[in-house]
Amino acid sequence: MHRRGFLAASLATVLASPRALAQMKMDDMSNMPGMDHAGHDMGAMGQGPVALPQNQPLRELPLLANEAAGPGLFKARLTAESATARFAADRDTPILAYNGISPGPLIETQEGDRVEITFSNRIEGEPSTIHWHGMPVPADQDGNPMDPVAAGADRVYAFELPEGSAGSYWYHPHPHGRTAEQVYRGLAGAFLVKAKADPIPAAYGDTTLFLTDLRLAADGSMPENTMTDMMNGRVGDQVLVNGQKNPRLAVAMGTKRRLRLYNATNARFLRLAFVNAAMTVIGSDGGLLEAPVATDEILLSPAERVELVVAFDKPGTAILTTLDYDRGWMGPGRPEDKGLALLTADVSDTQAEPMPPLPERLRPIARFGQPTVSRRLVFTETMAMKPTGMEMGFLINGMAFDMGRVDIVARAGDTELWEIVNQADMDHPFHLHGTQFQLIERERDGKVSKPPYLAWKDTVNVARGETVRLVTRQERPGTRMYHCHILEHEQLGMMGVVDVQA
Repeated sequence: MHRRGFLAASLATVLASPRALAQMKMDDMSNMPGMDHAGHDMGAMGQGPVALPQNQPLRELPLLANEAAGPGLFKARLTAESATARFAADRDTPILAYNGISPGPLIETQEGDRVEITFSNRIEGEPSTIHWHGMPVPADQDGNPMDPVAAGADRVYAFELPEGSAGSYWYHPHPHGRTAEQVYRGLAGAFLVKAKADPIPAAYGDTTLFLTDLRLAADGSMPENTMTDMMNGRVGDQVLVNGQKNPRLAVAMGTKRRLRLYNATNARFLRLAFVNAAMTVIGSDGGLLEAPVATDEILLSPAERVELVVAFDKPGTAILTTLDYDRGWMGPGRPEDKGLALLTADVSDTQAEPMPPLPERLRPIARFGQPTVSRRLVFTETMAMKPTGMEMGFLINGMAFDMGRVDIVARAGDTELWEIVNQADMDHPFHLHGTQFQLIERERDGKVSKPPYLAWKDTVNVARGETVRLVTRQERPGTRMYHCHILEHEQLGMMGVVDVQA
């Protein structure tokens, strides 16, 4: 039997090990038989997903207030705590929130600023951290699992934003063994670092679209992860934009809008198109590209970001929608993601004021030199019978994550070639802490392809059966993480530690 068939069949009869039980908290195993719902809650009485209000005006994410008196310093507080949200019109949902809201407040700074954020962990009985995803921060400010903030404790994260660091970053928890749950319960937010000299015309605006997904039980609560969630990653029943389902945006014909899209879901792959509007990619995880690139569709794996300029040149409705994408699925009930309307733009027949053209050149991106070090990471999944039952895991180079083990010793300033080989049966988005990298090539079935453009990245999808080669360099010493950004896979072992030495 092919490994995927073996694993899927094994899942149907699994007796979880104590480690898996701790992860899944499946005390009564009530979600296991047949796994027909594939991780989707269908309500206590077998209903479909809880209905959410749609077609409300797109709301902007509220800004985190800067408490500093003068320029060059951003000083604020973020508190992680229990809160209540009303996603459905007639029921409340217990969530986790930053400063009482989810998504968390939008942090907006400028390259060159110093950032000082006091984090208060008020999650009862759980450690947490804040990981500044993709940002060039010192290792001891990165919020990695080895540096937890205990329940009831505070700490200050402080770092400088170097020149050239403008980009679309985000923040989320990274405590060992609790990251997936804290994120799907609501802890995530966008962090924009603005350029001092931005080549994108100000007339295009700058709109953040923070994409999350949500699963609600019939009573409005969030069901805990099932066995299928742990195997495939949690995929919710609803996809939200800035916490709303299919909000609406009113624009005049001829308008160009700058949109920053974030995939902040635990495990959902978003292959996106804009019906009745033209998309141009202008930026990626680590900021602007060298030049704009027209496109018909984009794929955002979990944790990836993209900056677009969208031209609304036709009156009527223009819809940001999902296309089908097969990223590999264990067991029955693969989610149907095709044709979801995420955002609807109402384009009037009134002509907008003439807008300046998008520049042909955006910024230079320096190429890395010849690598002096090569590394190879192989992703696999396993399922084995143990004395306590069947145990599953997601491995890198045959090993599960061990917080006390250093997997890679690197030297600050060395240019390295990393080869990520996916021998597993599903896609895995690879994320490296502490730096950005440049994708060099992909190889699948003996065919090598080059990326369509040069970009700074901190997360890249590695499709099943694919090898991805990238070049990177760590500039700051300290402990860093690398892992699959399907958060349930990270928790089940697909993570490693790199010790960057001076």
